[in-house]
Amino acid sequence: MNLRRVVVTGLGALTPIGNTKEAYWDGLLKGKSGAAPITYFDTEKFKTKFACELKNFNVTDFINRKDARKMDRFAQYAMVASDEAIADAQLDLEQVDKLRVGVIWGAGIGGLETFQNEVINFSEGDGTPRFNPFFIPKMIADIAPGNISIKHGFMGPNYTTVSACASSANAMIDALNYIRLGHCDVIVTGGSEAAVTIAGMGGFNAMHALSTRNESPETASRPFDATRDGFVLGEGAGAIILEDYEHAKARGAKIYAELVGGGLSSDAHHMTAPHPDGIGVIAVMENCLRNAGMQPEDVDAINTHGTSTPLGDVAELKAIKKIFGDHAKNININSTKSMTGHLLGAAGAIEAIASILSIEHGVIPPTINHTTDDEKIDPELNLTLNTAQERDVKVVMSNTFGFGGHNACVLFKKID
Repeated sequence: MNLRRVVVTGLGALTPIGNTKEAYWDGLLKGKSGAAPITYFDTEKFKTKFACELKNFNVTDFINRKDARKMDRFAQYAMVASDEAIADAQLDLEQVDKLRVGVIWGAGIGGLETFQNEVINFSEGDGTPRFNPFFIPKMIADIAPGNISIKHGFMGPNYTTVSACASSANAMIDALNYIRLGHCDVIVTGGSEAAVTIAGMGGFNAMHALSTRNESPETASRPFDATRDGFVLGEGAGAIILEDYEHAKARGAKIYAELVGGGLSSDAHHMTAPHPDGIGVIAVMENCLRNAGMQPEDVDAINTHGTSTPLGDVAELKAIKKIFGDHAKNININSTKSMTGHLLGAAGAIEAIASILSIEHGVIPPTINHTTDDEKIDPELNLTLNTAQERDVKVVMSNTFGFGGHNACVLFKKID
């Protein structure tokens, strides 16, 4: 079977360091931290009092108030980012065959704030079950792609992938395969998350997963640093337009990069902790390279999962050394979570966008906040510390892993 080539023709980003793809990229290159004290609720009784919230974002600048009230924030973010990506791709919605345009979206949690608020309202009431009629459609994780398709009339495959923090990378891989096999011409893919809530912060604090560096939020996300103490929760969305290469070429579309492969695996080890030897991570990178028909020495850069947790960062770098061998020291390795925080189900999407833009601009964004080397990490690895580095990026890998042992990996290549 001849598989079709799949390319990226549109990008949209709504992140804690920039509310458009251009602002996001600018923030990445400047090493901007999105972490700051939480403004959404009173954190007096919380162990962690900061997160990477969106800044200067007003949803009614993009969605009318009536429609916005029917959406949880994660769905609002999805609409804004996907609209930017569709406009960036310059899709002619009057000419495209909408039966062959799909929406495959990732969300690890979905409408957490909606669920939280409805339960709080019920518990504070008189016991009568008075719930908002939009409670269920606002909460369910699949409503984001549903809303996108309803707005634009896209009638191809439409669903949400849920694999914790690997969700949006899973969505991209599904989209890749639908187009490769000839079932679609265009797919809007990516992910969104809005878990900076009472329930989200409280739940992750209870797991001891979050940094508690309350005295210096902007330096709290410090992947690979010996003093790292947990991840910083973020929110937002990333949207990517994937398209059949011949379809894109025929309409004269700008092509950012080619999505040449995707891999999946499971740690099969623990609910939340990575395998200490990175066995599942080794497998997912091997699967991705094999799927792309590429060799380890082809890879120029890796945007790691790199959450700033004591166990996860070391396990991932061990796996990279195992796969790439001597070539590992020639790779620019980074973690953009040092700036954006961890967007959970949206992480794979915004990190893929950073990877794609590194191909376009020939620059690797930095891993910020590094002050102290970790003796468990090979000092020969180039972790792109604190300052962006220029290089000709032909092939870049992006890793995303989720609670439950879910691993996803995607590989982008400069278009020939």
